[in-house]
Amino acid sequence: MKFPVPLVQGRLVRRYKRFLADVVLDSGEEITAHCANPGAMLGLVAPGNRVWLSRSDKPGRKLPYSWEVVEAEFSRGPEFVGINTVHPNLIVAEAIKAGFFAPFAGYSSLRREVKYGRNSRVDMLLEGEDLPPFYVEVKNVHMMRRPGLAEFPDSVTVRGAKHLVELADMVRGGARATMIYLIQMRADSFDLARDIDPKYAAAFALARAAGVEAIAATCDVSPNAIEITGSVPILA
Repeated sequence: MKFPVPLVQGRLVRRYKRFLADVVLDSGEEITAHCANPGAMLGLVAPGNRVWLSRSDKPGRKLPYSWEVVEAEFSRGPEFVGINTVHPNLIVAEAIKAGFFAPFAGYSSLRREVKYGRNSRVDMLLEGEDLPPFYVEVKNVHMMRRPGLAEFPDSVTVRGAKHLVELADMVRGGARATMIYLIQMRADSFDLARDIDPKYAAAFALARAAGVEAIAATCDVSPNAIEITGSVPILA
């Protein structure tokens, strides 16, 4: 996924009320940007971090700037991290259509936001001739507390656990299902943050036992684009 226009640079002042971030642009102007990320964003919100924002020209929009990328300091050095949780579905859909993920070979149709389960919508439903329907959920990953190890979730996610239960139900009904953890930064491996949300970890174990598949994909992130570069081992 390439950003359609150059991003605007600045320095983070603070992130607050979950969806707001005050930023001083390189021009000196201080603005409030929309932060499309409901998580805790552990390790990413230190004041002074370099950030990149997109700007919308839509008339009447209250907050024209959206926070897209942050350069955060980790134990192995600075890293570009994508924080916008709106993008992972698009990034994964592009990769599926390009044939990046082997499990989806043969599936010719991809539909987004399809109703399923108990009043839910699956991120993607893949269909193909003589193939079982393939339900795909995507989760954004941006937490790294140990060098090279990406973790999810960074806050309690009741909704995320519900998705795992519903994917397991689809598999029991004869479909296939997978959870894709899109790591919007470089990583060597992936694990669940059991200390943050033990109920999600338990739901993951039950879903896997039921036949739900899982993929963790790492990305090359820059202020120009976010592109999947490969899969990494899942330690859970």
